[in-house]
Amino acid sequence: MPQPLPIRQETAEVWLMPVFIAKAGHEADLQEALHALQTLSRKDQGCLEYTVFSDEHQPGTFVLFEGWARDEDLAAHNEEDHVKAFVKEAEPLLAVPFSVTPITPLT
Repeated sequence: MPQPLPIRQETAEVWLMPVFIAKAGHEADLQEALHALQTLSRKDQGCLEYTVFSDEHQPGTFVLFEGWARDEDLAAHNEEDHVKAFVKEAEPLLAVPFSVTPITPLT
């Protein structure tokens, strides 16, 4: 009788692309807040990538490319004090609420 195949328990990586659009006159403040968030978040458990980019065609627009080893790592990151502080600090600097797009690498 054949042996059953072992169950592979893979946890898929999580990739996100948040976009932040600064209110006019608050571009530098938002950039500074995002840079601080980037620096601290890169140290969080399970962080694979955490890089903020400025949009060269739309000044004041910033795109974050972030990757996490597991859903649990992302959930823990979102509960970190530096993330909660950023969300509170960024709110008055934003022209619109930031959007978060889940993305999947092509294989």
